[in-house]
Amino acid sequence: MRLPRSLSGWTIAVFGVLAAALGVVGLVVPDALLTVMGFETVPDGGRADGDHTLVFLTASSMAALNMGVYYVLAALADWKPFFRWTVPFRLLTCAVFTLAVVGGRAPAGFLGVGLWEGLGAVVTGLALRYEKGRAEPDAASPASPASPAA
Repeated sequence: MRLPRSLSGWTIAVFGVLAAALGVVGLVVPDALLTVMGFETVPDGGRADGDHTLVFLTASSMAALNMGVYYVLAALADWKPFFRWTVPFRLLTCAVFTLAVVGGRAPAGFLGVGLWEGLGAVVTGLALRYEKGRAEPDAASPASPASPAA
């Protein structure tokens, strides 16, 4: 069984597995996902004509499933450039989702989605920074090109 090879890879893999799992939940049991996000559910047959909630939920759930798989594959390949690219865009997602709650476009429960994105981005960013610090050779090290030859 292959596993991520780096701390940053693990952060991406965990996010990917969770995104994929929530995508599957949204496809199989959409009302459960709506409830988790703080949206009111509507009984079967109770939706008004023109209510496309389930269509949008299906589309976003499929996107989450696909995205989750992409994240897991990137984690298994230890594709650091991908990890770096995710950080600013996940922070942007955090900001947009948080503003949707603050602006009254989404219920308070939706704030968890934004915070999940933001926290995940910060953890991945910190893991990348930690790994970069460990990879840089010590200036006093004999293996360092900057150290004088004996």
